Amino acid sequence: MEALLKELLSASSLLNELKEMYNYESRLKTFANWPFMKNCKCTPENMAKAGFIHCRSANEPDVAKCFFCLIELEGWEPNDDPWEEHAKRRSCGFLSLTKQFDDLTMEEYYMLEKTRLRTFLLNYLKKKKKPPSFFKRVEC
Repeated sequence: MEALLKELLSASSLLNELKEMYNYESRLKTFANWPFMKNCKCTPENMAKAGFIHCRSANEPDVAKCFFCLIELEGWEPNDDPWEEHAKRRSCGFLSLTKQFDDLTMEEYYMLEKTRLRTFLLNYLKKKKKPPSFFKRVEC
């Protein structure tokens, strides 16, 4: 039971961290060491506008992840357009926004956050290969 609680707290913490990434400036700050800074399509500004955060690793300095649909892309080239690369790989609720985040109604935000939570849980469960016991269906 204690292991399950730790796992839930860890997942909850990550979900809350990513929630802060609705803010463009928060996403932009993650690109401090991004390899493509000027004279290209995949600048930090364009990456952040397309919903990406920079997830640099020692082996891959150009890994970017969408905070919303959790797709990870790497191997960026200067002429790669973040919006196009994002859109051709997965349907993403963030990409379908028709207005700025700050202009959303409470109902629109709720629906968006519900979609993000569903995406997060599905992704989390896929990585685990089997659902935690609290997701198992009770047979009567």
